[in-house]
Amino acid sequence: MQSIEQFYPILNQPFKAVITAHQKPDGDAMGSSLALFHFLKSLGHDVTVISPTNWAAFLDWMPGTNEVIDFEANKEAATKIIQEADYVFCLDFNILHRTKHLEPIIKEAKAIKILIDHHQQPDTPSFGYGISDVKMSSTCEMIYDFIVQSGHSNLINLDIAACLYTGLMTDTGSFRFPSTTASVHKIVAHLKELGLQHSTIHEHIYDNSTEGRLKFMGNAFLNRMQVFPALKTAVMAIPKTDIYKFELKTGDTEGLVNYLLSIEGIKLAAIVIDREEERKWSFRSKGNFDVNIFARTYFDGGGHANAAGGNSKKSLEETLNDFKTIIENYKSQLTQLK
Repeated sequence: MQSIEQFYPILNQPFKAVITAHQKPDGDAMGSSLALFHFLKSLGHDVTVISPTNWAAFLDWMPGTNEVIDFEANKEAATKIIQEADYVFCLDFNILHRTKHLEPIIKEAKAIKILIDHHQQPDTPSFGYGISDVKMSSTCEMIYDFIVQSGHSNLINLDIAACLYTGLMTDTGSFRFPSTTASVHKIVAHLKELGLQHSTIHEHIYDNSTEGRLKFMGNAFLNRMQVFPALKTAVMAIPKTDIYKFELKTGDTEGLVNYLLSIEGIKLAAIVIDREEERKWSFRSKGNFDVNIFARTYFDGGGHANAAGGNSKKSLEETLNDFKTIIENYKSQLTQLK
């Protein structure tokens, strides 16, 4: 994989590009994709954003979301666009299976793949150009650097600023995670100087819950949460019946695991959700308990040291029992965390 800097001169030549992210894109995945979309369009390139799946409705306000193609809903059209592309920008993921059913289409495409991501253990041989930096707070921070370092900071307009701020805000937990460096605040300051109205974005993301989602959360805390004080661990298991009962939509469970980590004394938080095809895990931790390694070792996942995901083909009850058994092996490490 060649460095991303070697791609900068190519920005001056017209090309067809596809931008994609991981399935069920979150604020950082969608924000970085749309920020790059607007940037490349301003340079005169032919650009399409293709999401592997649908996304949360609370992201629909973002400039350009109406032009994003949902691959699962438009497979034939999306496949044709990818096959005709010169480049495929892969954002906020570093291994192609994170794009779900889009994976074989990207693999077989003649387009050169470009990686911009901040997760651990990238599959670098799959990409022609790229940058992987786990020290970055978000992929949106990396897209900001991509624009500025390629010499085009003057092209950052309010649409790009709004998209970038969304990813910066959501992936840093509203700027409270350790990944929030001085550089992140400097970026936000620049975006504010351009006229960004940050409070409106907070409202779009965090003040859009349905009545059903709030009732679901109440039920989850009351009936689905288990706390193990001796292990400094909390876990929540969400059955499919809850998803149907409260009519949950994509994105309605996002951020729920962070509430578990807010419990006094808890250093490891986990939530598992019973999906149609598999059971999806989310892990969060404090201190030096590495949930990236934990997820990769036991749940076919990965991510960051303090935030990761995974999955299991076992039943909800079986994978939950596996988790409870596994954490007993980490009792010494967990109890020593301060």
